[in-house]
Amino acid sequence: MLLVIAAMPAFAQEEKLFNGKDMTGWTYFLEDKSKKMEDVWSVQDGVIVCQGNPAGYIRTEKDYENYVLELEWRWPAGKKPGNSGVLVHTTTENALGVWPKSLECQLGSGNAGDFWVIGTTLSVFNSKIRSMDRRTVNLTNGSEKPIGEWNKYVIVCAGDTVTCVVNGDVVNYGWKASQPKGAICLQSEGAEIHFRNIVLHHLSD
Repeated sequence: MLLVIAAMPAFAQEEKLFNGKDMTGWTYFLEDKSKKMEDVWSVQDGVIVCQGNPAGYIRTEKDYENYVLELEWRWPAGKKPGNSGVLVHTTTENALGVWPKSLECQLGSGNAGDFWVIGTTLSVFNSKIRSMDRRTVNLTNGSEKPIGEWNKYVIVCAGDTVTCVVNGDVVNYGWKASQPKGAICLQSEGAEIHFRNIVLHHLSD
């Protein structure tokens, strides 16, 4: 999988999922039906700003499989960090409360790279030690940068495998994903979080 990441720019077609100006290409789902996307998600100076409330997510209008997803995120300085995540292979809505059927690649402060299965399954190393209910903790400590600084997330979805890389550290790996295709989502989950430079690289067959 590390070879896939290293070789990726040479043979993958790039698709920008965020144009830096507006939310073109994204739809939304919020727990509070009286709220609109712009009540929670906005674009400021080339950055997607998520207010964190109410709970919900933005979702790509297209489905994807066999790709490398790159994005940057940060918890804003001067505010308490919290929880969020990148959902991959997203399909059915409301599989678990507000959350759709998917695999969550965690962004929660201090836990980036954890896996959370939401109506799906995934095989992982040392599952008896690392997996608890729906969660599989990541393999490293200290991969995240201080609050206020930008972090880089690389998520490789190749076939039925998923690899999470945080700031250059491989933090989790799984295989036999029960659902290897679907939309990509970013969560609103209780705390302000910022995103930028969201780019997808299509892997060659």
